[in-house]
Formats: sequence, structure tokens, C-alpha cells
Amino acid sequence: MNFYSTKNPGTNYSLKEAVLQGLPDDNGLFMPDHLQVMPDSFYHSIEQLSFIEIANAVGQVILKDSLEPAILNQIVTEVFDFEVPVNLVAKDIYCLELFHGPTLAFKDFGARFMARLLAHLLDDEDGRPCILVATSGDTGSAVAQGFYQVPGIDVVILYPSGKVSEIQEKQLTTIGGNVTALEIDGNFDDCQRLVKSAFLDQDLKSNRRLTSANSINIARLIPQSFYYFQVFARLKHLNKPIICSVPSGNFGNLMGGLLAKRMGLPIHQFIAANNANRVFYDYLQTGEFQAKPSVATISNAMDVGNPSNFERVMDLYNNDWESLAELVKGYTFNDSETRKAISRVYQESGYLMDPHGAVAYLGLGESLKDNPNTVGVFLGTAHPAKFFEVVKPLIPDEVEIPERLESIISRQKQSIKLSSDYRELKQYLLSK
Repeated sequence: MNFYSTKNPGTNYSLKEAVLQGLPDDNGLFMPDHLQVMPDSFYHSIEQLSFIEIANAVGQVILKDSLEPAILNQIVTEVFDFEVPVNLVAKDIYCLELFHGPTLAFKDFGARFMARLLAHLLDDEDGRPCILVATSGDTGSAVAQGFYQVPGIDVVILYPSGKVSEIQEKQLTTIGGNVTALEIDGNFDDCQRLVKSAFLDQDLKSNRRLTSANSINIARLIPQSFYYFQVFARLKHLNKPIICSVPSGNFGNLMGGLLAKRMGLPIHQFIAANNANRVFYDYLQTGEFQAKPSVATISNAMDVGNPSNFERVMDLYNNDWESLAELVKGYTFNDSETRKAISRVYQESGYLMDPHGAVAYLGLGESLKDNPNTVGVFLGTAHPAKFFEVVKPLIPDEVEIPERLESIISRQKQSIKLSSDYRELKQYLLSK
């Protein structure tokens, strides 16, 4: 398996080059040069496989000839040492719970996988790389935990000041060690712009070995395809077409599902569920994409006005709007609707959703109205306790806070404040 740039399909990069560079020099995004369809025998017995076995089987096909099978098996066994349940919430509605990893968010899948893979790929000639990542919430803490104390690697995380939850901020600013948090005076799009500018700065790159752990890095994206196969494995016995609803911000999560679909996974339809940041929803309606400044919502990880992975989605579908709009349906919901959904579902079933999962739940509900005799799954991307300030007023009971979150609340935040001026970031990186 080799990789090309979305800006230039004629390019050719190895797995190591793609992972270490993060971005091609032409400011495109890395894509696999081919996606092999999983064999029929895999789907015939998939319900008998554990998630680790599923991840290993899919990963062996994607990374064929790029990574030794024994190394991949070791990585997935170490990384996915937590549950990946598909739980019934209401009639014909299930939640794929992706928040049982160390930081209680779906970003643990990609960040931990990338950390182990990068550690394997590095050698003495590669110098000391700096992982540079922008976060709108959970990416930062997952990357911090995934790369914490990994020998020979520095981690610098940019996050928008005042625009992540208190627990999210504590998770990414209290870990220390080889992890530094930069608190940016701006929004997530500013953080993402700063990171991209750094990767395109040849002067900076000649002095620092930079790589990214955002979903722009192909090593983050690949494992996000694995858990869509888990959905089919756990619901295969229902013998119904499956609809997956994905809370969508930077579109790495949806892109993982589209890769799985291209590998033959029998998903009937995808839902791109947006909050008030609806640029992808508007694209699906009109066929025209227009980036816009992001606006703050209670589902903050989706507050993205110019999603990076949109370019990958377009590349995968050869810019064919009609084909994409047939498979992916879009819905958009405001904060009021999201809060009402959290409250209503808890009252009816006792199931507590986080704000991102609630947006996906709402999108799934709309889709099921038009698709009788189907079963729906929405992605639960973060533990609701990470959004304690949002969900607590919406339910009559106490919000259970896992011990691993309780333990960080009293820790002292440690961050370095910077403006959204790229020159400040460059000066900081060169000084280190």
C-alpha cells in the first residue's frame, strides 16, 4: 500500500513518508492508492470475531505490504484494549459507543494507533519529531495520552481558548512530560490554519521535524474505518439494512466510514449530522462548497467551518456530488434541539447522550422516517460526563463521572497563551 496526494494523484509515498510528513508538500492530503474489497468469507463469519480480530483483519488488507502482520497485530492488541459496544437505545436505534478508551472519546482509536505506529516507524536517522495538532476538544487529550512519554517524540497541542469544556481542557493541559498545550486566542479554524501554515513553512521544517496527529494524518484515519465493521458484526443477525449517523465536524469520522464502504462494508446509508456549523449540509443540498467562519455550540468538537477531510471525501468520490449525495444524507440541528433530545431520550430510556451523540441521534431519527424496515446506529463519540455543564441541567439525576475524569479536575492547568498570529507559533516552535 502506497499513498498519493489529493492535489496530485501521480505522486507516490510510502507509509512511513505519509505518517511522518502528515501533509504532502503541495498542501493536499494523503490517500491510499487502492482499497481492496474484503473477501466474502470475512463477512460470512464476521459476527464471530472480536473487535481486535476485526481491526486486525481490516488493517492487514489496508496496510498490505506496508506493515508486517505481526507488528500490526501487536499494535491493535495493545491499542484496542477496551470495549466497543453497540447498545440498544430505542426501537431500531443503537449507539456505537466509542468512548470507553483512556480519554473517554473516539479519538483514542486514531491517536493511540498512530502513536504505536509512529514509534515503530521511527529510526535514529529521523531525529526527534514534533507532533503538532489542533483540537476542538477531544483530539488534544487523546493525542496527549497516546503519545505521553513515547520516547523521542515531542507533542504540541493548539486549542481555542474558552471554547472547550472544562474537563476537556484539564485533560490536555495537565498531562505534562513531553506534551505542551498552546492556548490560542481564536477558534478551532484558527488553530487548524496555524498548524497547516507550519507544515507548509519550509524554513520551519528545515529546523524542526513536524508531523500531525489530526485526522489529516492518514495514520489517524485508517483505524477510524475499523469500528464501522464492528457495527455490521453486532447487528448482522437483524437482517436489516443499516444506517449510520455520524456527528460531523472535521469529517475524519465520516471519512473512515466511507473508506469501509469502499472496502465492501454493506452500510445502506450514512448520515452527516451537523450542528449550526452546516457547510457540509449546505454542500449536499446545492453541490457547492463554501467555507464559513465557525460558530460556537454545545457540541464543540463539531464547530468547524472549513473541514479538512472534505478534500478527501471529494477525492474518494471523484468530485461526483450526485453519487455522494445519494449515499450520504445531511441534517443540521441547533443547540435547543440538541438539549431537548438529550432530555427526552433520558426520560424515555434512561440513556444519557453527550451533545455530539445527540446531534447524530436526531439525524438518525429523521432518516429512519424515510427508510422503513431499516436499523439505525448513531456514533457516541464522547462520554457525557465530559460535558457535565451541558447535560447536568437536562436530567433529574446525578451525572456519573468516571474516576479517571474525577482525578484530573483538581489538577492545575498548564498552558502557554498565544495569539492567532502564525509568527508567534513559529517563534515558539523554533525556540524549542
